[in-house]
Amino acid sequence: MTTRDLCFIRDVTIVVFCSLILTGCNSPAIQANLNDSEETQVRHPDWSHNLTIYEVNVRQYTAEGTFEGFRSHLPRLKEMGVGILWLMPIHPIGEKNRKGTLGSYYSVKDYYGVNAEFGTTAELKALVEEIHEMGMYVILDWVANHTAWDNNLTEEHPEWYERDSDGNFILPVPDWSDVIKLDYSADGLNEYMINAMKYWVEEVGVDGFRCDVAEMVPLTFWELAREELEKIKPLFFLAEGNAPELHQKAFDMTYSWSLFNILNQMAKREKRVTDLENFLMEDRKKYPAGSFRMLFTTNHDENSWNGTTHERLGNAAEVAAVLTSTLEGMPLVYSGQEAGLNKRLAFFEKDEIEWKEHRLATVYQRLFGLKQENKVMWNGGQGGEVLRIRTSNDDLVFAFNRQNDMNSLVVIPNLSDVSLKITLNEGMEPSVYTDLFSGEEMELKAGVELTLDPWGYRVFFR
Repeated sequence: MTTRDLCFIRDVTIVVFCSLILTGCNSPAIQANLNDSEETQVRHPDWSHNLTIYEVNVRQYTAEGTFEGFRSHLPRLKEMGVGILWLMPIHPIGEKNRKGTLGSYYSVKDYYGVNAEFGTTAELKALVEEIHEMGMYVILDWVANHTAWDNNLTEEHPEWYERDSDGNFILPVPDWSDVIKLDYSADGLNEYMINAMKYWVEEVGVDGFRCDVAEMVPLTFWELAREELEKIKPLFFLAEGNAPELHQKAFDMTYSWSLFNILNQMAKREKRVTDLENFLMEDRKKYPAGSFRMLFTTNHDENSWNGTTHERLGNAAEVAAVLTSTLEGMPLVYSGQEAGLNKRLAFFEKDEIEWKEHRLATVYQRLFGLKQENKVMWNGGQGGEVLRIRTSNDDLVFAFNRQNDMNSLVVIPNLSDVSLKITLNEGMEPSVYTDLFSGEEMELKAGVELTLDPWGYRVFFR
C-alpha cells in the first residue's frame, strides 16, 4: 500500500550508525552493550544470514509481464548476488471498485488463485523450482489485512469483515477505496488465512512471506501463523512495519524507514552525519538482539508515490545504496533499480521497466558478493558491529569499520556535494586492506590521506 497512507504506522525516530574504528579508538558513548533488548525468539532460517533481498514487480518487469518473462532474468540476478526474491502479490485482482485499468496487486480477489495476467499456478511453481535450483529463495507478498470487494469471502463469510454502524463494509484507510478490512476477532478467520498461507508453502514451495501492513493485523495472528507454518519447513517472514515487538516471535525482518528518511534528508542537507550516528546507536538498543532490519533507498511504494531515487537522493543515490549494503541489516533492491530506474512506475497500469546497462549493477554485484563470503557483513547479529572511524572531517564523512574474527570491512563515504581530502586519525591499528572496486591493496592507518569525490566513497575489506 502507499507510503503516504502508511505514515501513521512508521516510526520516524532519527538515529542510524555506531561509532569508532578498527581496533583501539575510544568512543564510550557507542561502544559496548549497545543492545539492551532481549534476544528475538525467532529462529532465522540457516540460509538467510548472508543474503540480500530483491523485490519483483512482475507486471512491469518485462513486456509480457508474466512469470515466464521474468524467468529470463534469473541468471542476471543470481550473478548480481541476489539471495531472496520477493514477489509482489500474485493473486487475482478485484474488479469491483478497481483503481485504474489493471488495479492494485494488494486488492486480492482469491487467496488461492493466481493472476491470469501473470500466468498459471503451474508456471509459478516452475519459477519457484528454478529459483531454488539456482540457490536462491522466494517469498510471496501476503495481504492479510483486507481483501477486494468481490473476494469470495464477502459472500461465504461476510462475518469476517469489519462493519460501520450501518452494517456496511469499511475501508482500512480512506484512500484505499478498492479494498475492505477483515476482522480478526471473528471465529474462523485466523484458521482460514493460515491454511491459505500453508497452501503456497506446501503446493508451490515458497520460502516465506512479506506481510503487507503487518502492524494493522493483530500480532497474535502473525505469531500463530509463524508457529503453524514453521511445522512445514523453516520460513522467512518480512513485516511491512517496524515495531520492535514484531521481532519477538513472528518476524525475521522489519523495514528501517528511519534510515531511509535520514538518507533522503541528508541528500537535501537537512540532516547531518551526527544524526546518522545517533540513529545507529538508538536503533540497535531498540530492537531485540538478532533482529534483521531491511535497509533500502526505494521500493514499490516509494518509487510510485514519493519519487525515484534520483528525485529524492539526486547525486547521493549511489553512496546511499552503498550504505544500505554495508550497514548492519539486509539490503533491498527494487525492480529496475540496478538499471538506474529513473521514472515513477504506474501502480495501476502497465508501465514497463527499461532495462539497460548501469554502473549500479556492478556496485551491487561487488557488495553482495562480499556479503555472501565475508561474515563481517552477515545479518542478525552474526556480522560485526558498526564502529566509527574518526577522520579530519567528521562533519561530512561517516567512516566506519566492522570486524568479526579475522574479517574486517572499512567504508568511507563522503556525505556531501563537495570534493574532500581527509586524513584518517590516530587510534587505528595499521593493516593492509583490499579496495573492493579497484582490487588494489592499501595500508590503512592513522595519518593516511584519501581523496573523496562529491558523494563519493571507498570500500575496503580484509
